[in-house]
Amino acid sequence: MPYYRRAGNVPPKRHTQHRTPSGGLYYEELMGEEGFSSDSSLLYHAGVPSAIVDATPWELPDQSTTENRPLIPRHLKLHELTSADWKAVDAVRGRRLVLGNADVRISYVAAGEPSPLYRNAIGDECVYVESGTATVETVFGTLSAGQGDYVILPRATTHRWVPTGSEPVRLYAIEASSHIAPPKRYLSRYGQLLEHAPYCERDLHGPADPVVVEGTDVEVLVKHRGSRGITGTRYVYPTHPFDVVGWDGCLYPFTFNIADFEPITGRVHQPPPVHQVFEGNNFVICNFVPRKVDYHPLSVPVPYYHSNVDSDEVMFYCGGNYEARKGSGIGQGSISLHPGGHSHGPQPGAVERSLGVEFFDELAVMVDTFRPLELGEGGLASEDPGYAWTWSGRGPGS
Repeated sequence: MPYYRRAGNVPPKRHTQHRTPSGGLYYEELMGEEGFSSDSSLLYHAGVPSAIVDATPWELPDQSTTENRPLIPRHLKLHELTSADWKAVDAVRGRRLVLGNADVRISYVAAGEPSPLYRNAIGDECVYVESGTATVETVFGTLSAGQGDYVILPRATTHRWVPTGSEPVRLYAIEASSHIAPPKRYLSRYGQLLEHAPYCERDLHGPADPVVVEGTDVEVLVKHRGSRGITGTRYVYPTHPFDVVGWDGCLYPFTFNIADFEPITGRVHQPPPVHQVFEGNNFVICNFVPRKVDYHPLSVPVPYYHSNVDSDEVMFYCGGNYEARKGSGIGQGSISLHPGGHSHGPQPGAVERSLGVEFFDELAVMVDTFRPLELGEGGLASEDPGYAWTWSGRGPGS
């Protein structure tokens, strides 16, 4: 995080005695990144944060992936993954893996049931709220999440999702094997967001003050690394993990709404890096928001054809009308996967239709990865098999 925050009751000096009203000690926990060499926060617990009374395996939803072979662009219709029984689905155990590699995994869920307490010990999570509302209860305090919010959850943050509306909360979960942060070029050497960045600290919303919750023998599901890949453990804590009376530091969950992203435009078409919002190891996250488009008198507003020689491109279409994909069947809740090694660009007719257009009313979240993505079971279950042939109008055997 680029700035310091303090909440609740903390002592004036770190690593010193902090006493309860009855004279006992609170237990100080340092939650920090990169082995004491990067951002951290200090949390003060009423109970011992390391105490557990049971640990058993937790069987995760299907994490298997299938190679994108033959190498083709793909269209995935994520709304087809919505269960008819969505009110009984939670935002953690109900996730369907869509795409993934060793650096990042993309899942989708439409949920109506409060999730169990959960902790991702593999990496940070960036969860985009396509629609619906939820409260995200965390060990730091609560976050309110609604349509258009990115919810950033640092690695090992204990939290749970509580849907709050009458409709499902639809979540596009980007799970890293690393940390997720603003691009380095947006930051000063001390971590402040610079003037050329398309958002600033005022747009980042941290949790409310921590709320102490009482309880005994409380279960927490933990996703973590195993010798054979990703696995899970179910811990049982003697007291509730939400026992923090105060914390301070520069590491904590926060929300950022996509509507607060200020688009960077130019006389001619701007490349995808101007749309970047976050980055992780070997991947970036960008968003394409409603904006004035290229204003050179001979400009071509839609993207030129391009070959991502170093990356796979994943676009999640979550609002408006994406001009470059008209005529391909892509709509709200669609994903397009354009893999490295395949040149891609506008659908036939899109270039001509865009000439003279001054404004694009589109909303999309893009993930570019620098290692190939494979298809998860959710991706295989939601694929439109005709998408690869939409540029030519004919497919195999025709």
